[in-house]
Amino acid sequence: MNGKKILFVSSELVPYLPENEVSLMSYETPRMVNSNGGQIRIFMPRFGNINERRHQLHEVIRLSGMNLVINDMDMPLIIKVASIPRERIQVYFIDNDEYFKRKATFTDEDGKLFSDNDERAIFFAKGVVETVKKLNWSPDIIHVHGWMASLLPLYLKKFYADEPLFSESKIIMSVYGQGFDGILDKDLIKKIAFDGVPEESIKVLEEPNYNNLLKVAVDYADAVILAAEDIPADLENYISKLEKPVLPFVPLQEFEEAYVNFYNTKVLK
Repeated sequence: MNGKKILFVSSELVPYLPENEVSLMSYETPRMVNSNGGQIRIFMPRFGNINERRHQLHEVIRLSGMNLVINDMDMPLIIKVASIPRERIQVYFIDNDEYFKRKATFTDEDGKLFSDNDERAIFFAKGVVETVKKLNWSPDIIHVHGWMASLLPLYLKKFYADEPLFSESKIIMSVYGQGFDGILDKDLIKKIAFDGVPEESIKVLEEPNYNNLLKVAVDYADAVILAAEDIPADLENYISKLEKPVLPFVPLQEFEEAYVNFYNTKVLK
């Protein structure tokens, strides 16, 4: 991995959010690449339940200040950063008061999905790309974790198809068993189509549930990692039919060698 540039984009990350299969692997994978001589950048949403004072988040004025258009609305983009102290790893946080100020991640206190989770996912995808453009940092690999980051492969291949910074970048989608129950806003497909993405290319999002979001993500990724043992059968069956590199599930204690080998021989080949 020496000198390779890898962009990690995740819905969740320890130590900023509680540990689960997504947040743990979103931490362990960049830590491993960092220790193997790779250059990394990590992006996640700045959810309102992240303690800014404890984790010493601060706004990066030179990266903030632009507006992203989401479904014909101008939404201000705020960028914050923090460091994971013991690893000396910097994390960039995508923020917007309308979407991320509330003191929760994906659901309200009754466990009900936030009605604007679809727009939050679009904002996050666009916010990551626009910030990386401002950093003028061209990644060799873009490794995506978690369903709120799952629109990134689609946006990179469709909305940002002509962006030279990403012309050589390879996208990996890690697929987890942990998703969400229910569906996102039924108008998600129209909101993505507003950005010039043909509806027929994302027809599966007429039913915007977890499995279908991930199907779109793996369709537009260059490679897939099965990052959990218990992936929904429908999704696992769909992935098995893809004609692209797929890394089967590897336990945490064995993942380092498997991931490095996958990066080097299947993704960067």
